[in-house]
Amino acid sequence: MKEISAIILAAGKGKRMKSALPKVAHPVLGRPAVWHVAAAARDAGIRDMVFVLGFGRDKVLPTVEDFRGRVAIQESQFGTGDAARCGLAQLPARIREVVVLCGDAPLLRPETIRALLSVRRRKGAVASVLTGVLDDPTGYGRIVRNPDGTVARIVEEKDADDSVRKIREVNSGTYAFDRAFLESGLPRLTDVNAQREYYLTDLVLEALALGRCVVPMVAGDPDEVRGINSRAELAGATGILRKRKLSALMDSGVTVVDPDRTHVETKVRVGQDSVIEPGVFLTGASRIGRGVLVQAGCIVQDSVVEDGAQLRPYTVISQARVRKNAVVGPFVHLRPLSDIGEDARIGNFVEVKKSRIGRGTKANHLIYIGDAVVGKNANVGAGSITCNYDGISKHTTVLGDGVFVGSDTMLIAPVSVGKGALIGAGTTVTRNVPAYALAMSRAELKIAEGWVARKKPGLLRKSGLAVPSPKKTKGGA
Repeated sequence: MKEISAIILAAGKGKRMKSALPKVAHPVLGRPAVWHVAAAARDAGIRDMVFVLGFGRDKVLPTVEDFRGRVAIQESQFGTGDAARCGLAQLPARIREVVVLCGDAPLLRPETIRALLSVRRRKGAVASVLTGVLDDPTGYGRIVRNPDGTVARIVEEKDADDSVRKIREVNSGTYAFDRAFLESGLPRLTDVNAQREYYLTDLVLEALALGRCVVPMVAGDPDEVRGINSRAELAGATGILRKRKLSALMDSGVTVVDPDRTHVETKVRVGQDSVIEPGVFLTGASRIGRGVLVQAGCIVQDSVVEDGAQLRPYTVISQARVRKNAVVGPFVHLRPLSDIGEDARIGNFVEVKKSRIGRGTKANHLIYIGDAVVGKNANVGAGSITCNYDGISKHTTVLGDGVFVGSDTMLIAPVSVGKGALIGAGTTVTRNVPAYALAMSRAELKIAEGWVARKKPGLLRKSGLAVPSPKKTKGGA
């Protein structure tokens, strides 16, 4: 494959998308459409790539960098022939075969690219073209065949008459070319057509004039030839790739309870014997280990969940790590740079941000832990908060191993609590607590008997309670 290059056409705006973003940069299952095309080329064994860019090129450059590609600029979009000419100028001399790919066709498979190259060589053709047979070919160029099955013409729909428009075999825009033929043929293209563009498809006529042939290869899956030109087609492509991803996961030993209601993006990895319940979104580059339970409604973005962990319903995790056998949720939010230790328990309505939670530690109810380091086997009681922000800067709270934090405790950072210390419920901790100490702050409790009956009897009546008679005091008062 060292003598093969892919020219990826990614210069168009995509007017029907009605977007400031070029259509090839629109995400399809978590990655830009053009990323999927380049990944198919790479997985087919092609390492040399040229990306032809134009409108919104800065939005496509991250994909170019991902695949270490080169850039060719098509300043004005004068058609696919002109785009291929721009790309061809960037190819090294060693390249002998060229695959031309459409940047808006994310459903193309690597095995299809390999087959397209193989059929060209086998038939001794100067080019091969990927085609598809569609129930509704509207909008696509049609393949007109010779009696021997080779390609006679590829006719764009706007240039086709009624008889040609009835043909259901369409051009995908994906080709394999002999480089020498491509170099000699591109300068001969003209813009004499309804679009006033240089069509790559007109190279078929060049081949016939030279007594050479162009061979078609029908895609086994018609979806592979579909491009993205609208938001509806974008959604359709995402749905197809999502089903492929989930099928691959199930084939690898993952249980997906309801594939129709589960969203797993392209680069997510899930280990064997994990279970994914309905309504789950696994996105970005998330890694889910073996034997993980991800329950209904969980959202995991760019995070790591290690073997045996449990994510209970409606847990949201972003750029965080959950270590082995930890249990998180339900209704937990792990914000970026949170690290939940092995066998830890993070429970109902707990939020953790940029904090490390030690092995076996429990924080089970209505808690905020931010910018903190919590040791192993600690317990943080309900309603407790690390007060990490003073309005200007963030500060750190450190809780040692085995610390017990009573309910409704405010830890005013920066503050440190030594190992084995106990913080009484309702305490506001404003200075460091030494190891094994008891820290407790309590205001004096004052009780004024009968005060409600005397001062707010309306509250009692509103609750359906009788207002008691005032007690007589000494002296007949």
